[in-house]
Amino acid sequence: MGDLLINCGYRVPYIFGGNDLKLQNLSEHCYAFTGSVTIGYCIKEGKGLLIDSGLDDSSMKKVIKILSNEGLPLDFCVITHAHADHFGGAHFLKKKQGTSLFAPKLEKAIIENSILEPIYLFNGANPINDLRNKFLEGQSVVIDDELKIGENSIGPFTFEVIDLPGHSYGHVGLLVDDVLYAADSYFGRDTLEKHVIPFIIDADQTLDSLEKLLHIPCKGAIPGHGDYEENFVKTVQENIDLHEERMNTLLTLVNGSKEGFAFEKIMKEYLNLHKITVSNVGQWLLFRTSVTAYLTSLERKKLLSFTISNNELVIKPH
Repeated sequence: MGDLLINCGYRVPYIFGGNDLKLQNLSEHCYAFTGSVTIGYCIKEGKGLLIDSGLDDSSMKKVIKILSNEGLPLDFCVITHAHADHFGGAHFLKKKQGTSLFAPKLEKAIIENSILEPIYLFNGANPINDLRNKFLEGQSVVIDDELKIGENSIGPFTFEVIDLPGHSYGHVGLLVDDVLYAADSYFGRDTLEKHVIPFIIDADQTLDSLEKLLHIPCKGAIPGHGDYEENFVKTVQENIDLHEERMNTLLTLVNGSKEGFAFEKIMKEYLNLHKITVSNVGQWLLFRTSVTAYLTSLERKKLLSFTISNNELVIKPH
């Protein structure tokens, strides 16, 4: 059925899928499995390419089942960044399907040594067991080759890899057949509302990448968490506005005390201000990373400073 639809040039909103995973047509060669995490799919000359591999084996089993039922090929997988929800299914994919895997250089190192994510979340120390779960530590897998920024060719596919850091260190997006698979360089509206403070590792890079997205000519874009939109600029601008507001709110909080705040106090006050209740250590560490990224940006602008007082890390206004 899938090959028939493609060969005949039909454009259908969804080919096949259950309640939690659907295969959506975006262009002649481009599709997306839409669910909690977007997984891209492209087909050309009888070859299939995935963009990201979901959280775990279960995610890939669902994808493989849909493709198999539709008679669609699967040969390659490109991973946009080394967060478990985007590469966790790659080990299963490689083992069961023999799929060739590709990733950016720095992200490749983390995917092949996935304990690195809980390590860097835990200040570089050997992580506690609570952090060694599939949500923070996807199963390590060997990547076959590195992606380079710019034009790449894999089998019959030629696409542009776009450098979009900020959410992770070597995060990239893919422009395929005039469709932008933006991964987590921006988030859909529902995801922004749900997470309140999105995960980032560098606020300045995040904003630079968002500004870059505003000027990428393409038919449409789909984020790693959100809907495909032909007019996606408004959604990207909402991401920019949110990050700027979050930083301004944090600066206002810091400026509320001439003596400054201990870092843990800043965390508590900032989360309370946004009505966030943290339920586990991993979640707190993810928020801490984002807050640190905002504080670092403000420090670079000389709007605040980091200092030590009474054996505490203190954030002081300038």
